[in-house]
Amino acid sequence: MARRALVLSGHLGAGHDVVAEACVRALEPHGVDSRVLDALALLGKQGSVVGDWVFKTLFSIPAVYDGFHFSQLRGGSRIARLLDRLSLDNVWPRFLAEADRFPPDLVVSVFATGGAAAARYKREGHAATTVVFCTDTWVHRMWVHDETDLFLVTSAVSEASVRSYRPRARVEIVPAPARPAFYSPPTRADARAALGIDPDVPCALVISGAWGIGRLDEIAAALAREGLAVLAVAGRNQRLHERLREVARVHPGVHAFPFTDRVPELMAACNVVVTASGDTCTEARAVGRGLVLLDVVPGHGRENLMHQLEQGGAVAAAPHPPVVAEAVTAYLERAGGRDPEPVTSRDSWERPFLAALARAGFTTD
Repeated sequence: MARRALVLSGHLGAGHDVVAEACVRALEPHGVDSRVLDALALLGKQGSVVGDWVFKTLFSIPAVYDGFHFSQLRGGSRIARLLDRLSLDNVWPRFLAEADRFPPDLVVSVFATGGAAAARYKREGHAATTVVFCTDTWVHRMWVHDETDLFLVTSAVSEASVRSYRPRARVEIVPAPARPAFYSPPTRADARAALGIDPDVPCALVISGAWGIGRLDEIAAALAREGLAVLAVAGRNQRLHERLREVARVHPGVHAFPFTDRVPELMAACNVVVTASGDTCTEARAVGRGLVLLDVVPGHGRENLMHQLEQGGAVAAAPHPPVVAEAVTAYLERAGGRDPEPVTSRDSWERPFLAALARAGFTTD
Protein backbone atom coordinates (compact mmCIF):
# COMPACT_ATOMS: atom_id res chain seq x y z
CA MET A 1 0.00 0.00 0.00
CA ALA A 2 1.36 3.42 -0.97
CA ARG A 3 2.42 5.68 1.86
CA ARG A 4 0.54 8.97 2.14
CA ALA A 5 1.66 12.51 2.86
CA LEU A 6 -0.29 15.68 3.58
CA VAL A 7 1.62 18.89 2.87
CA LEU A 8 0.18 21.97 4.58
CA SER A 9 0.88 25.22 2.75
CA GLY A 10 -0.57 28.75 2.82
CA HIS A 11 -1.43 30.96 -0.14
CA LEU A 12 0.11 34.21 1.14
CA GLY A 13 2.58 35.14 -1.60
CA ALA A 14 3.96 32.20 -3.58
CA GLY A 15 6.89 31.03 -1.46
CA HIS A 16 5.03 28.53 0.73
CA ASP A 17 3.49 26.86 -2.32
CA VAL A 18 6.91 26.55 -3.99
CA VAL A 19 8.24 24.62 -1.00
CA ALA A 20 5.08 22.50 -0.76
CA GLU A 21 5.26 21.53 -4.43
CA ALA A 22 8.96 20.73 -4.11
CA CYS A 23 8.21 18.33 -1.24
CA VAL A 24 5.56 16.57 -3.34
CA ARG A 25 7.96 16.21 -6.27
CA ALA A 26 10.69 14.81 -4.03
CA LEU A 27 8.35 12.18 -2.56
CA GLU A 28 6.54 11.18 -5.77
CA PRO A 29 9.28 8.99 -7.36
CA HIS A 30 9.39 6.94 -4.16
CA GLY A 31 5.75 5.88 -4.31
CA VAL A 32 4.42 8.40 -1.79
CA ASP A 33 0.92 9.65 -2.60
CA SER A 34 0.84 13.32 -1.57
CA ARG A 35 -1.81 16.01 -1.31
CA VAL A 36 -1.31 19.73 -0.64
CA LEU A 37 -3.76 21.53 1.63
CA ASP A 38 -4.00 25.32 1.96
CA ALA A 39 -4.05 26.09 5.68
CA LEU A 40 -5.70 29.44 5.01
CA ALA A 41 -8.46 27.79 2.96
CA LEU A 42 -9.00 25.45 5.92
CA LEU A 43 -10.06 28.53 7.89
CA GLY A 44 -13.23 28.51 5.79
CA LYS A 45 -14.34 31.16 3.31
CA GLN A 46 -14.91 33.93 5.85
CA GLY A 47 -11.86 33.05 7.93
CA SER A 48 -9.64 32.93 4.85
CA VAL A 49 -10.81 36.38 3.72
CA VAL A 50 -10.21 37.80 7.20
CA GLY A 51 -6.79 36.14 7.42
CA ASP A 52 -5.75 37.56 4.06
CA TRP A 53 -6.95 41.03 5.02
CA VAL A 54 -5.21 41.04 8.40
CA PHE A 55 -1.88 39.87 6.99
CA LYS A 56 -1.89 42.19 3.98
CA THR A 57 -2.93 45.16 6.13
CA LEU A 58 -0.12 44.51 8.62
CA PHE A 59 2.33 43.92 5.76
CA SER A 60 1.40 47.17 4.05
CA ILE A 61 2.50 49.16 7.13
CA PRO A 62 6.11 48.01 7.67
CA ALA A 63 6.53 49.60 11.10
CA VAL A 64 3.43 47.79 12.37
CA TYR A 65 4.47 44.44 10.90
CA ASP A 66 8.01 44.84 12.26
CA GLY A 67 6.56 45.52 15.70
CA PHE A 68 4.21 42.54 15.53
CA HIS A 69 6.93 40.18 14.30
CA PHE A 70 9.71 41.16 16.66
CA SER A 71 7.69 41.86 19.81
CA GLN A 72 4.90 39.27 19.44
CA LEU A 73 5.66 36.39 17.07
CA ARG A 74 9.32 35.82 17.93
CA GLY A 75 8.70 35.54 21.64
CA GLY A 76 5.30 33.89 21.39
CA SER A 77 3.48 36.57 23.37
CA ARG A 78 0.06 36.06 24.92
CA ILE A 79 -1.51 37.86 21.95
CA ALA A 80 0.36 35.69 19.43
CA ARG A 81 -0.62 32.49 21.27
CA LEU A 82 -4.25 33.60 21.34
CA LEU A 83 -4.28 34.27 17.60
CA ASP A 84 -2.59 30.92 16.98
CA ARG A 85 -5.16 29.11 19.11
CA LEU A 86 -8.08 30.85 17.39
CA SER A 87 -6.67 29.94 13.97
CA LEU A 88 -6.14 26.32 14.99
CA ASP A 89 -9.66 26.02 16.45
CA ASN A 90 -11.03 27.25 13.12
CA VAL A 91 -8.78 25.07 10.95
CA TRP A 92 -9.06 21.89 12.99
CA PRO A 93 -12.48 20.45 11.92
CA ARG A 94 -11.67 20.87 8.21
CA PHE A 95 -8.15 19.52 8.62
CA LEU A 96 -9.41 16.48 10.52
CA ALA A 97 -12.03 15.81 7.84
CA GLU A 98 -9.30 15.87 5.18
CA ALA A 99 -7.07 13.61 7.27
CA ASP A 100 -9.95 11.15 7.75
CA ARG A 101 -10.47 10.98 3.98
CA PHE A 102 -6.73 10.66 3.32
CA PRO A 103 -5.04 9.25 6.44
CA PRO A 104 -1.43 10.45 6.27
CA ASP A 105 1.72 8.63 7.30
CA LEU A 106 3.57 11.96 7.01
CA VAL A 107 2.45 15.56 7.57
CA VAL A 108 4.82 18.26 6.31
CA SER A 109 3.92 21.81 7.32
CA VAL A 110 5.46 24.69 5.37
CA PHE A 111 3.09 27.24 6.95
CA ALA A 112 2.97 27.97 10.67
CA THR A 113 -0.77 27.32 11.13
CA GLY A 114 -0.26 23.94 9.48
CA GLY A 115 2.39 23.12 12.05
CA ALA A 116 -0.11 23.70 14.85
CA ALA A 117 -2.70 21.43 13.19
CA ALA A 118 -0.16 18.65 12.62
CA ALA A 119 0.98 18.87 16.24
CA ARG A 120 -2.60 18.49 17.49
CA TYR A 121 -3.12 15.55 15.12
CA LYS A 122 -0.12 13.83 16.70
CA ARG A 123 -1.19 14.82 20.21
CA GLU A 124 -4.57 13.16 19.71
CA GLY A 125 -2.92 9.81 19.05
CA HIS A 126 -2.41 9.61 15.27
CA ALA A 127 0.81 7.88 14.23
CA ALA A 128 1.91 10.19 11.40
CA THR A 129 5.45 11.57 11.31
CA THR A 130 5.13 15.34 11.74
CA VAL A 131 7.60 17.66 10.03
CA VAL A 132 7.93 21.45 9.88
CA PHE A 133 9.88 22.86 6.91
CA CYS A 134 10.61 26.58 7.30
CA THR A 135 12.96 28.49 4.98
CA ASP A 136 12.99 31.65 7.11
CA THR A 137 16.21 32.61 8.85
CA TRP A 138 14.53 32.85 12.26
CA VAL A 139 11.74 30.38 12.97
CA HIS A 140 9.28 32.31 15.13
CA ARG A 141 7.60 30.76 18.15
CA MET A 142 4.33 29.82 16.41
CA TRP A 143 6.20 27.31 14.23
CA VAL A 144 7.51 25.29 17.17
CA HIS A 145 5.43 22.60 18.92
CA ASP A 146 6.38 19.71 21.18
CA GLU A 147 4.69 17.14 18.94
CA THR A 148 6.73 18.00 15.85
CA ASP A 149 9.09 15.10 15.12
CA LEU A 150 11.45 16.98 12.81
CA PHE A 151 12.23 20.59 11.97
CA LEU A 152 13.83 21.20 8.57
CA VAL A 153 15.59 24.56 8.25
CA THR A 154 18.08 26.08 5.83
CA SER A 155 20.79 27.56 8.05
CA ALA A 156 22.60 27.21 11.35
CA VAL A 157 20.87 30.37 12.58
CA SER A 158 17.48 28.80 11.80
CA GLU A 159 18.50 25.69 13.71
CA ALA A 160 19.47 27.83 16.69
CA SER A 161 16.12 29.62 16.55
CA VAL A 162 14.19 26.36 16.88
CA ARG A 163 16.38 25.27 19.78
CA SER A 164 15.82 28.61 21.52
CA TYR A 165 12.23 27.45 22.08
CA ARG A 166 12.76 23.66 22.22
CA PRO A 167 16.37 22.85 23.13
CA ARG A 168 16.13 19.09 22.47
CA ALA A 169 14.20 19.31 19.20
CA ARG A 170 15.33 17.22 16.23
CA VAL A 171 16.51 19.82 13.70
CA GLU A 172 18.27 19.24 10.38
CA ILE A 173 19.64 21.72 7.87
CA VAL A 174 18.75 21.18 4.21
CA PRO A 175 19.08 23.48 1.18
CA ALA A 176 16.08 25.55 0.17
CA PRO A 177 14.36 24.13 -2.93
CA ALA A 178 13.65 25.86 -6.22
CA ARG A 179 11.24 24.86 -8.97
CA PRO A 180 12.69 22.35 -11.48
CA ALA A 181 13.04 24.83 -14.35
CA PHE A 182 15.62 26.83 -12.40
CA TYR A 183 18.01 23.87 -12.32
CA SER A 184 18.06 23.62 -16.12
CA PRO A 185 17.73 27.18 -17.48
CA PRO A 186 18.57 28.17 -21.05
CA THR A 187 21.92 29.74 -21.80
CA ARG A 188 22.20 33.49 -21.49
CA ALA A 189 22.64 33.80 -25.26
CA ASP A 190 19.52 31.73 -26.02
CA ALA A 191 17.44 33.55 -23.42
CA ARG A 192 18.46 36.96 -24.71
CA ALA A 193 17.76 35.93 -28.30
CA ALA A 194 14.25 34.79 -27.31
CA LEU A 195 13.60 38.04 -25.43
CA GLY A 196 15.17 40.38 -27.97
CA ILE A 197 17.86 41.61 -25.58
CA ASP A 198 21.15 42.91 -27.03
CA PRO A 199 23.84 40.33 -26.09
CA ASP A 200 26.36 43.08 -25.30
CA VAL A 201 24.22 45.23 -22.99
CA PRO A 202 24.22 44.62 -19.21
CA CYS A 203 20.80 43.43 -18.09
CA ALA A 204 19.01 43.42 -14.73
CA LEU A 205 15.98 41.41 -13.69
CA VAL A 206 13.80 43.42 -11.27
CA ILE A 207 11.33 41.24 -9.38
CA SER A 208 9.95 41.30 -5.85
CA GLY A 209 7.68 38.36 -5.14
CA ALA A 210 4.14 37.64 -6.23
CA TRP A 211 2.96 40.89 -4.62
CA GLY A 212 5.47 43.12 -6.43
CA ILE A 213 6.70 44.84 -3.25
CA GLY A 214 8.64 48.10 -3.54
CA ARG A 215 9.06 50.96 -6.01
CA LEU A 216 9.96 48.63 -8.89
CA ASP A 217 8.73 50.99 -11.61
CA GLU A 218 11.00 53.79 -10.39
CA ILE A 219 13.89 51.35 -9.96
CA ALA A 220 13.40 50.07 -13.52
CA ALA A 221 13.48 53.64 -14.85
CA ALA A 222 16.63 54.48 -12.85
CA LEU A 223 18.41 51.38 -14.20
CA ALA A 224 17.34 52.19 -17.77
CA ARG A 225 18.85 55.67 -17.40
CA GLU A 226 22.15 53.95 -16.51
CA GLY A 227 22.05 52.15 -19.86
CA LEU A 228 20.90 48.73 -18.64
CA ALA A 229 18.32 46.53 -20.26
CA VAL A 230 15.67 45.85 -17.61
CA LEU A 231 13.35 42.88 -17.29
CA ALA A 232 10.74 43.99 -14.75
CA VAL A 233 8.16 41.57 -13.31
CA ALA A 234 5.10 42.90 -11.48
CA GLY A 235 3.88 39.57 -10.14
CA ARG A 236 0.14 39.67 -9.43
CA ASN A 237 0.28 43.41 -8.74
CA GLN A 238 -1.80 44.75 -11.64
CA ARG A 239 -1.27 48.43 -10.73
CA LEU A 240 2.48 47.90 -10.72
CA HIS A 241 2.30 46.20 -14.12
CA GLU A 242 0.47 49.21 -15.53
CA ARG A 243 3.13 51.54 -14.11
CA LEU A 244 5.91 49.36 -15.54
CA ARG A 245 4.28 49.50 -18.97
CA GLU A 246 4.28 53.28 -18.71
CA VAL A 247 8.00 53.20 -17.89
CA ALA A 248 8.61 50.90 -20.87
CA ARG A 249 6.93 53.40 -23.17
CA VAL A 250 9.42 56.05 -22.06
CA HIS A 251 12.45 53.71 -21.83
CA PRO A 252 12.49 51.12 -24.64
CA GLY A 253 15.13 49.13 -22.76
CA VAL A 254 12.55 48.21 -20.10
CA HIS A 255 10.48 45.08 -20.70
CA ALA A 256 7.43 44.80 -18.43
CA PHE A 257 5.91 41.47 -17.43
CA PRO A 258 2.92 40.51 -15.26
CA PHE A 259 2.96 37.29 -13.23
CA THR A 260 4.76 34.86 -15.53
CA ASP A 261 6.19 31.35 -15.71
CA ARG A 262 9.10 32.70 -17.80
CA VAL A 263 11.15 33.74 -14.77
CA PRO A 264 13.83 31.02 -15.36
CA GLU A 265 14.33 32.42 -18.86
CA LEU A 266 14.38 36.02 -17.60
CA MET A 267 16.88 35.07 -14.93
CA ALA A 268 19.09 33.30 -17.47
CA ALA A 269 19.11 36.41 -19.66
CA CYS A 270 20.21 38.86 -16.95
CA ASN A 271 23.54 39.67 -15.32
CA VAL A 272 22.08 40.50 -11.90
CA VAL A 273 18.78 40.05 -10.06
CA VAL A 274 17.29 42.95 -8.09
CA THR A 275 14.83 41.49 -5.61
CA ALA A 276 13.56 41.22 -2.06
CA SER A 277 14.72 38.58 0.40
CA GLY A 278 12.37 35.76 -0.63
CA ASP A 279 12.38 32.59 -2.69
CA THR A 280 13.63 34.46 -5.75
CA CYS A 281 17.02 34.42 -4.03
CA THR A 282 17.03 30.62 -4.03
CA GLU A 283 16.07 30.63 -7.70
CA ALA A 284 18.85 33.10 -8.58
CA ARG A 285 21.41 30.94 -6.79
CA ALA A 286 20.15 27.88 -8.69
CA VAL A 287 20.68 29.68 -12.01
CA GLY A 288 23.94 31.31 -10.89
CA ARG A 289 23.13 35.01 -10.74
CA GLY A 290 24.23 37.68 -8.28
CA LEU A 291 21.75 39.54 -6.11
CA VAL A 292 21.08 43.16 -5.24
CA LEU A 293 18.71 42.90 -2.29
CA LEU A 294 16.03 45.45 -1.45
CA ASP A 295 15.18 45.90 2.22
CA VAL A 296 11.43 46.07 1.58
CA VAL A 297 10.02 43.00 3.35
CA PRO A 298 9.39 43.79 7.03
CA GLY A 299 9.63 41.37 9.93
CA HIS A 300 11.06 38.02 8.84
CA GLY A 301 12.25 39.69 5.63
CA ARG A 302 14.85 41.70 7.59
CA GLU A 303 16.28 38.48 9.02
CA ASN A 304 16.20 36.68 5.66
CA LEU A 305 18.06 39.53 3.97
CA MET A 306 20.96 39.22 6.41
CA HIS A 307 21.22 35.48 5.77
CA GLN A 308 21.34 36.06 2.01
CA LEU A 309 24.22 38.50 2.49
CA GLU A 310 26.01 35.97 4.69
CA GLN A 311 25.88 33.41 1.85
CA GLY A 312 27.75 35.72 -0.53
CA GLY A 313 27.04 36.68 -4.11
CA ALA A 314 24.75 39.44 -2.86
CA VAL A 315 24.77 43.08 -1.81
CA ALA A 316 22.09 45.13 -0.06
CA ALA A 317 20.64 48.42 -1.27
CA ALA A 318 18.35 50.86 0.47
CA PRO A 319 15.14 50.73 -1.60
CA HIS A 320 15.55 54.19 -3.13
CA PRO A 321 15.81 54.08 -6.95
CA PRO A 322 19.04 56.13 -7.33
CA VAL A 323 20.74 54.07 -4.62
CA VAL A 324 19.61 50.82 -6.24
CA ALA A 325 20.90 51.92 -9.64
CA GLU A 326 24.28 52.76 -8.14
CA ALA A 327 24.36 49.47 -6.23
CA VAL A 328 23.65 47.52 -9.43
CA THR A 329 26.33 49.25 -11.49
CA ALA A 330 28.84 48.90 -8.64
CA TYR A 331 28.03 45.20 -8.32
CA LEU A 332 28.50 44.64 -12.05
CA GLU A 333 31.83 46.46 -11.98
CA ARG A 334 33.08 44.31 -9.12
CA ALA A 335 31.79 41.10 -10.68
CA GLY A 336 33.68 41.82 -13.89
CA GLY A 337 31.40 39.60 -15.97
CA ARG A 338 31.74 36.60 -13.64
CA ASP A 339 28.61 34.85 -12.35
CA PRO A 340 28.33 32.94 -9.07
CA GLU A 341 28.47 29.16 -9.39
CA PRO A 342 24.97 27.79 -10.05
CA VAL A 343 23.23 25.06 -8.06
CA THR A 344 22.87 22.56 -10.86
CA SER A 345 20.63 19.78 -9.57
CA ARG A 346 17.37 19.14 -7.73
CA ASP A 347 19.21 16.28 -6.07
CA SER A 348 21.23 18.83 -4.10
CA TRP A 349 18.21 19.43 -1.87
CA GLU A 350 16.02 16.35 -2.45
CA ARG A 351 18.61 13.85 -1.23
CA PRO A 352 19.18 15.65 2.14
CA PHE A 353 15.41 16.13 2.48
CA LEU A 354 14.62 12.43 2.05
CA ALA A 355 17.53 11.38 4.25
CA ALA A 356 16.33 13.67 7.05
CA LEU A 357 12.81 12.21 6.83
CA ALA A 358 14.24 8.68 7.07
CA ARG A 359 16.23 9.57 10.20
CA ALA A 360 13.02 10.93 11.74
CA GLY A 361 11.24 7.64 11.08
CA PHE A 362 9.56 8.14 7.67
CA THR A 363 11.19 5.93 5.06
CA THR A 364 10.21 5.81 1.39
CA ASP A 365 11.39 2.23 0.77
